[in-house]
Amino acid sequence: MSTQADRNIEIWKIKKLVKNLHEARGNGTSMISLIMPPKSQIPQYTKMLTDEYGTASNIKSRVNRLSVLSAISSTQQRLKMYTRCPPNGLVIFCGEAMNSEGKLRKLLIDFEPFKPINTSLYLCDSKFHVEALAELMESDDRFGFIVMDGNGALFGTLSGNTREVLAKFTVDLPKKHGRGGQSALRFARLRDEKRHNYVRKVAEVAVQCFITNDKVNVNGLVLAGSADFKNILSGSDLFDLRLQQKIVQIVDVSYGGENGFNQAIELSGESLSNVKFVQEKKLLSKYFEEIAKDQGLYCYGHEDTLKALDASAIETLIVWENLELIRYTLRDGENNESIAFAMPDSSNKDYLIGKDGQELEVIDEKPFVEWLAENYTDYGATLEFVTDKSSEGSQFVRGFGGVGGLLRYKLNFEQLVDESDDEFYSD
Repeated sequence: MSTQADRNIEIWKIKKLVKNLHEARGNGTSMISLIMPPKSQIPQYTKMLTDEYGTASNIKSRVNRLSVLSAISSTQQRLKMYTRCPPNGLVIFCGEAMNSEGKLRKLLIDFEPFKPINTSLYLCDSKFHVEALAELMESDDRFGFIVMDGNGALFGTLSGNTREVLAKFTVDLPKKHGRGGQSALRFARLRDEKRHNYVRKVAEVAVQCFITNDKVNVNGLVLAGSADFKNILSGSDLFDLRLQQKIVQIVDVSYGGENGFNQAIELSGESLSNVKFVQEKKLLSKYFEEIAKDQGLYCYGHEDTLKALDASAIETLIVWENLELIRYTLRDGENNESIAFAMPDSSNKDYLIGKDGQELEVIDEKPFVEWLAENYTDYGATLEFVTDKSSEGSQFVRGFGGVGGLLRYKLNFEQLVDESDDEFYSD
């Protein structure tokens, strides 16, 4: 399996963890967030926690004092398990958080991030501080776009699968015309002057958008437009040399503004192929293409996807990263196990009733996405997470249930029955 797929799963796991930690709320100020950057000295942090323990002994509220002291000593114990700080740094969250039933339960999470975390943090609060982890997940690749035509210009960035419009303005340029007689030269000169001023303004705004602290803040720059302006800009002395060196592609688009921005992202796909947004569009376009061919080399929905997984037929498993489906493992009175799926807030509990009407016991429940992330390698598939931010992603989520796959060979799903549907045959 490729390291990129590994990394995508790491990012998904941390996203999920950040979301859960961000929502966790405690009672009092007993939730500790400790982040150590790479090459930190463990004894230094151990000493700091010992000092904090002494300070916390003076907290007036007995309940709060005991829970803070308990959290600090748990963090100290966990820190003793490390002889040195891991290469990417160390993150520890410890404290008592309220669960959905309003009961307090103790949380202690420690891990090494998937890339170096350059933040040093120690906070004791009523919530966990996960801002540094959220920043860590932002893609390193950030690309700038300048879309310019005769009506105006738009400046935007694309990072991962998030696009953002930084600035835009409209312009009213004089058109060519045959009037003027002896004044034709003057009109032509005024027209050239206005075009020149427009190019100058675009160059100035580009510097404001894409250069911070004298450094270019994007990995590459794409110029797009329907007229010749983009070429004039790229060769102009007015355009900052640092930005000129970052141009990765110049593309022709049919529109200006936001539509031109979307089109430019698609057309510059080859140059930005390591940006997740483009990868996602490519993957889902391939999936929809396969559906259009109708050769049976695709599956969608959790039931067919599981059948195809069991048959080891799935080559690429595609899952919406925010799919909320829960996978239940159920057991009947005769110790036979079965699998069922339901949404977490579903009021329909039919899945808890067996074929003979007896109630089934839930022995395990786990988010389906989490189960797939842990088990997909057993079925020889590669796992790709998608979002619903692109039009293809949104279509995949709404029309295909947010889970599907590309198959190695054709399967007849009618003939495949779930294990739970199997009849009991006696010799």
